[in-house]
Amino acid sequence: MTDKLPDNGGYVAAAYLVFLALLLIYFAIMAARTSRVERELHELSLLADERRAAEPAPEHAGADA
Repeated sequence: MTDKLPDNGGYVAAAYLVFLALLLIYFAIMAARTSRVERELHELSLLADERRAAEPAPEHAGADA
């Protein structure tokens, strides 16, 4: 009986490479989604600023008293 482990180093390296590739793909997808959300948030902020600028200023009822 031998105490030597089987030589599966190639399979382990391949598994790590697949895991690393999947991780990089995941990060790329998350970066694209984050970029899209930031762009949409900026557009919504601009629309809100335009809407605020277009509406009349509120009058203060108790300012003269």
